[in-house]
Amino acid sequence: MLSSQDKTWLKMWQQNSPEIREKAVIWRKQNAFTRLEKPSRIQKARSLGYKAKQGIVVIRARVGTGGMRRKRPVAGRRQKHLGVTRIKADVSMKQVAENRTVQKYKNLKLLGSYFLYKDGFHYWFEVILADPSHPRISKDKELRKRVIPA
Repeated sequence: MLSSQDKTWLKMWQQNSPEIREKAVIWRKQNAFTRLEKPSRIQKARSLGYKAKQGIVVIRARVGTGGMRRKRPVAGRRQKHLGVTRIKADVSMKQVAENRTVQKYKNLKLLGSYFLYKDGFHYWFEVILADPSHPRISKDKELRKRVIPA
């Protein structure tokens, strides 16, 4: 069941409200990975394990849209149906954003991510990461189970 905040965010996104479009204009000018003070959708972040404490990091990740393309055959017989376009990726854009964020921040562990906005060029997700070596995280029973391997 969606919370009231999630319903509001979904309604704003479906109606393409001016508020969210203004935010997207700002987001486009920022880097692909932007560290945030606090999450935009706090209810969603809390459901994924976010807590307002040291050692937890929120990153807004930008991923480009568009399908995959395969290289055209250079030599030999050319098939009637080349299979160059309309190739679908095995992973979702959300997984791509998570993987790129984890690769960039190698010392942090992934807690989860959620959708923010999509336009013609980009998808934006907020990715929640935790630092397993931080004392606040290692003392927290819930986070310790999820972040630090047994």
